[in-house]
Amino acid sequence: MNSSLPDPMRVAVLGVTGSIGRSTLDVLRRHPQRYRLVGVSAHRRSPELFDICREFHPLVAVTAGPEEAAALAERLAAGGERTEVAHGRSALERLASHAQVDAVMAAIVGAAGLASTLAAVRAGKRVLLANKEALVLAGSLFMEAVKAHGACLLPIDSEHNAVFQCMPAAPQAGVALGRGIRRILLTGSGGPFRTLAREALRGVTPERACAHPTWKMGPKISVDSATMVNKALEIIEAHWLFSAPAERIEVVIHPQSVIHSMVEYDDGSVLAQLGQPDMRTPIAQALAFPERIEAGVPSLDLPAIASLTFERPDFERFPALRIAYEVLRSGGSAAAVFSAANEIAVEAFLAGQLPFAEIESVIEETLQRMPLERITDLEHLLGLDERARAGAWATVAARARA
Repeated sequence: MNSSLPDPMRVAVLGVTGSIGRSTLDVLRRHPQRYRLVGVSAHRRSPELFDICREFHPLVAVTAGPEEAAALAERLAAGGERTEVAHGRSALERLASHAQVDAVMAAIVGAAGLASTLAAVRAGKRVLLANKEALVLAGSLFMEAVKAHGACLLPIDSEHNAVFQCMPAAPQAGVALGRGIRRILLTGSGGPFRTLAREALRGVTPERACAHPTWKMGPKISVDSATMVNKALEIIEAHWLFSAPAERIEVVIHPQSVIHSMVEYDDGSVLAQLGQPDMRTPIAQALAFPERIEAGVPSLDLPAIASLTFERPDFERFPALRIAYEVLRSGGSAAAVFSAANEIAVEAFLAGQLPFAEIESVIEETLQRMPLERITDLEHLLGLDERARAGAWATVAARARA
């Protein structure tokens, strides 16, 4: 045995059965001496979680409810596995802050991932942030905790990871834009309805909305891409990650999804990060930072791509982008309300209770009805999130009756 080899990095993956979680497992499999999976969580999908536990033998597995936990524990015990099984929010937070965890992949979709991600930050972990809503919701509370507890925050969203890579000497997220940087350019594919007239969006079905032209994602993120709410959330996320004012963050439509984002400097130089549209690239970059490791991603064949095109975003077709800038100007609780209302609107759309073209209307109406508040702590924020969700559901119900 080579005694000079470093100890493996101990990794917990929150949301292990989602698309980001599965991509993370693929990267971990390629480097068994470098990483050890010590903790996992999944909302449902207990059969898949069982298979993951049998393969990686984590110390802890967390499920959403007691029934799933009991079923998983019984199956694991029958197979001779010693994985501890727990359930619920407190168990998730204990896993995220566990003493035997070095790095946490925060990949739980939506507000459900906020408390556990914040627990990892407060425990000073290396936090691989794939849950944009956590940062959008918590804003200053989240970044203050990063700095206060010495956490290493690394963005996983392909756009913010690209910006991170294009920054001078790749500073840790949360450091203000350095002198000499003019603006951040976030690219977006435009989703499946980039060229569709706004009036034609009313007939969009969940199946069509989830059929992204270049990325493979879960249903919620796919719908967010189709409305460009994902890009709106990324504008807010970039504001907090890089301490960038709204006027220095711009969106560029780039249908090929080859350039993942860019940073423009005062001398006119523009640095871009290019690569295949594969989430294993930012995952591997964040896991290995500041080094580089193989991620299973094929090389980029630029001659085969032949051309890269760019467009300005249409704020009339995609009003979520306009709303995002308004939210940043408003400050306070506006971003949290935006995120909560969108989650409810997307849920209602996927359930057939809301037309696709009314998702942004539900967001705007909820923002108009909720007074601005100053966020004081996590419990205040979670209470606000519940009120915003209730308000969004009331808006959906009113539209259904109309």
